[in-house]
Amino acid sequence: MPAVTGKIAAASLALALFAATTSTASAQKKYDTGATDTEIKIGNIMPYSGPASAYGVIGRTEAAYFKKVNDEGGINGRKINFVSYDDAYSPPKTVEQARKLVESDEVLLIFNSLGTPPNSAIQKYMNSKKVPQLFVATGATKWNDPQNFPWTMGWQPNYQSETQIYAKYIMKAMPNAKIGVLYQNDDYGKDYLKGLKDGLGAKAASMIVLEESYETSEPTIDNHIVKLKATGADVFINITTPKFAAQAIKKISEIGWKPTHFLNNVSASVGSVIKPAGFENSQDIISAAYLKDVSDPQWKDDAGMKAFLEFMTKYFPEGDKLDGGTIVGYGVAQTLVEVLKKCGDDLTRANVMKQAASLKDFRTEVLLPGIKINTGPNDFAPISSLQLMKFKGEKWDLFGDVISADAGG
Repeated sequence: MPAVTGKIAAASLALALFAATTSTASAQKKYDTGATDTEIKIGNIMPYSGPASAYGVIGRTEAAYFKKVNDEGGINGRKINFVSYDDAYSPPKTVEQARKLVESDEVLLIFNSLGTPPNSAIQKYMNSKKVPQLFVATGATKWNDPQNFPWTMGWQPNYQSETQIYAKYIMKAMPNAKIGVLYQNDDYGKDYLKGLKDGLGAKAASMIVLEESYETSEPTIDNHIVKLKATGADVFINITTPKFAAQAIKKISEIGWKPTHFLNNVSASVGSVIKPAGFENSQDIISAAYLKDVSDPQWKDDAGMKAFLEFMTKYFPEGDKLDGGTIVGYGVAQTLVEVLKKCGDDLTRANVMKQAASLKDFRTEVLLPGIKINTGPNDFAPISSLQLMKFKGEKWDLFGDVISADAGG
């Protein structure tokens, strides 16, 4: 009998120890809505239809990348459940989809939703709900405002930094330039325009001969291009989304206007803009980049590019490798995975933002050499460097040095 009693005592002790370690383990795990032992639910809103539908490929790439992550065991053993909805680039629809994701689907966070007007429409809502609006797919300067909007963070370089870089180049290379600007009449377009004016400083008023705006509801911007040519401008700043950027490039060629053409980075995709507009019409356009370009042969033996192409072949074979949106989706998805890995078993919304604001020299290997991701409690601008490039033949050629802009733009 004593032996049996001993066994019972040993079993009781083992159970007690097991219970203690289990409760310690469960005490270390912290979850908010959208996270469990097995799953992390992530929301996303993209314009799969409407005037900005060219960007829908970003969401499709992200979905494919998270499938890859899940096939490889997930993040700390948890699978990603990626729920992505279409808002057609319509802010009222964005509000509807954000509410659905937060209140009905109960996601942990909304990730990389696209567009300045759509994200502006949900920014206050997301912050009042204390749900991360993380790595938004827009370069508006306003996303870097942790004091007023601690739950919203950008990812790509901000628009004002980009046009300030163009302004510096123009002042140096073409100090007597007559500048014509075409911009989308919303927060995105106005942000780029402000950066240009800030960069030109006191000379902005005399150098800019016309600021022409367009609405996304317009079927074509041809009449705006004709109007800009008539001013005699010899520099054209093209602040447009892909559909309108391709139209502008075509029309400029058609009417024989030959300005020095600066094209905003958000429409620098060879696949969705340059190719449809025609390579012959796109020669010598200047833009700026922070990501590697698939069409550039200098990356053919690059390990990061090889990994990206292998991913595309296996997980997104129908995707266009030449579309800049695929590289964006891949790079930003890798950044989110890094943040979630750093969260460990503390998958609370507050910790997601804390880890997102603690990135130090992180590199997704599709970033250009010399460009790193850095954030801090007062710096919600992860990428703040760019390199100028010129379109030659069928690809972009990088030139000059990587130019760093201050986080605030």
